[in-house]
Amino acid sequence: MLGDWQSPVMVVLWGLIDPVAPGAGSMFLLIATSYWLGFGILALALARGSTWLALLLPLLALTPPAFVFVGIIWRDILFATAWLLAAAIIFAVSGSDARLRVPVQVLAIVLCALGVLLRPNALIAAPILAAYIVWPTQTSFKRMVILFVPAVVGFFALVQVTYYVALGATRQHPLQSIMVFDLGGISHFTRQNQFPVDWSESESVQLLNTCYQPTQWDIYWRLEPCDFVMRKVEREQKLFGTPAIVQAWANAVTRHPLAYVQHRAAFMWNFLSGNNSMMWLADVERPTENVFLDRPAFVALVRLHDKLKPTPLFRAGPWLLACGIVCVFAWRRRETPEAAFALGVCGSAAVYVLTFVAVGVASDFRYAYWGVLAGIVGGAVVGSGRPHPRVLGDGGDRRLSSTPAAHDILQRVID
Repeated sequence: MLGDWQSPVMVVLWGLIDPVAPGAGSMFLLIATSYWLGFGILALALARGSTWLALLLPLLALTPPAFVFVGIIWRDILFATAWLLAAAIIFAVSGSDARLRVPVQVLAIVLCALGVLLRPNALIAAPILAAYIVWPTQTSFKRMVILFVPAVVGFFALVQVTYYVALGATRQHPLQSIMVFDLGGISHFTRQNQFPVDWSESESVQLLNTCYQPTQWDIYWRLEPCDFVMRKVEREQKLFGTPAIVQAWANAVTRHPLAYVQHRAAFMWNFLSGNNSMMWLADVERPTENVFLDRPAFVALVRLHDKLKPTPLFRAGPWLLACGIVCVFAWRRRETPEAAFALGVCGSAAVYVLTFVAVGVASDFRYAYWGVLAGIVGGAVVGSGRPHPRVLGDGGDRRLSSTPAAHDILQRVID
């Protein structure tokens, strides 16, 4: 049975590709292929204008904050690599004629939509990437604003139709996990119970004082000793998934907005700066065992990850900041393909990471993974750009691009 707690699209997609390498292998190959194809296409596109950047980009793809997650099967990783590939193929054909560019744009929109279906909270960020896909040679704020609302509505409708009509997914009410987390946070900061249930004296003391941590909602769901919260809300009083939780959440937020802001700010600070969960070593088919500990190269990679884990490289905040800096730098040259690419990827990444201010229920580093990839490729591409002299073309005044022709890039891929 398909449910909407995790993306049913990933389940169906995994089933379709499973014959390629039954088990975890097929999904690993899909993630790894999209990752390296995205970086490879970008490197080829940069080769004509900057050989050293073309050589540097694959090395940047090996940096630990990006590379250590490629072998981990999470929808966050597939989401990020799908958007990376979408942006890369558009950058490669940005200077081509419509006969080649339009089919590639269609494919890129499909990859963008796949990202939303994998991570529905990407709904607000997707229009920024979609605007780049539609207009890849320059960025227009006016056109982005015009596109934004129709794109959000379209992507929202796509999620509803795909999840519940096409795939028949069961509604498991994942949005209410956000509400439970918020109710716990507001209860803690107000020292008043906000849940639509009554607690024993000892449960109330725990709920208001010791249970709350701005790290994850699992504290109320499956982690002792505070799992009594969901046990009573879901199993005993059967309120989870009902309007009672929605009403309690709405009442708590409207009556105690300051406590809500305190809770959300505490969570976001931990998400952006905390030493959160990072590289995952468990075998997907044998969760109690770690993988590849008999492989010296992998063990060396794990040791490097462990040494770098305390540094800003493995904090979401610096990558959000990097994306913001790239956007500021690119905006001044927004009429160039390189800047349009940087604004498309880093703009969407910054907005995506910021959506966790409102919807985050866990602070794992993987949730900022699109920000890592966008910061790397966006910075590299915008750094490769040069002023583009104006020339007279068929449509009047236009700018020359340093991006090589798509035919050349595709030929290099084939070769």
